[in-house]
Amino acid sequence: MLLVEDDAGIAQEVSAELSGRGFSVVHAATGPDGLDHAMSGAFDVLVLDRLLPGLDGLAVLERLRAEGVRTPVLVLSALSAVDDRVRGLKAGGDDYLAKPFAMEELAARLEALLRRPPETRETVLRAGPVEMDLITRQARRAGRSLELLPREFRLLEYMVRRPNQVLTRDMLLEDVWHYRFIPQTNLVDVHIGKLRRKLDPPDETPLIQSIRGAGFLLRVEE
Repeated sequence: MLLVEDDAGIAQEVSAELSGRGFSVVHAATGPDGLDHAMSGAFDVLVLDRLLPGLDGLAVLERLRAEGVRTPVLVLSALSAVDDRVRGLKAGGDDYLAKPFAMEELAARLEALLRRPPETRETVLRAGPVEMDLITRQARRAGRSLELLPREFRLLEYMVRRPNQVLTRDMLLEDVWHYRFIPQTNLVDVHIGKLRRKLDPPDETPLIQSIRGAGFLLRVEE
C-alpha cells in the first residue's frame, strides 16, 4: 500500500501498525511525491491525507482518476464535516476516515477495500465499433476519433466495460461520479445526452439506448 501523509508521527504509527498486519507500506510525505508513486499503478490500495504540502490530497486524487488510475483510495483528514467528506468522495475517493482514528478501524476499512473485485487492468477496451485507449485517453467509433471531455470519457469507459447491460442512474452516479448518496438530479441524463451527440451522429446506428424506467444501455453486437 502507499501511504501519503506529511505528519511524520502519524506516518510512522500507521506504517508500523499496518506492517505488523502484513501490509507492505511505502510512504510519501508530499502531494507531488505521492502522485508520482501512485501513477505507477503498483499499489493495491492508497491511504491519502487530505491536506498535503505541494499538492492538495484532493488534487492528487482527481489527477489519478483523470489519468485512469483506479487503485482504491482511502482519504484521511482532520476535516470531518459532511461537506468535506462528500468532497473527498466526489473527487474519486472510495472511503473517508476522519482524524483522529482508531488503527483497528483503518485496517478494517483497508481490508474491505481490498475485498472489492478489481476492474480489469486492460489498457485498450473494445465493445462493438467503440475502442478506447486508457493510456492516451483516446476514444474512437469505427476509426472516427471522439473528442470527449474527462467525465464523458469516464462515462463511456464505464459503459464499454459493461456492454449490453442495463445501467441505472444510481449505478452511474455511484461509480462514475462517486456519489455515496443519491441526490435528485438530472446530471446523468445531461451527460448521456452530450455523449450521445458525439458517439451517435444521425447517420450512424445509435449505440446508447434509453431503457424506460430503468436507465441506459450500450447495445453492441457480441
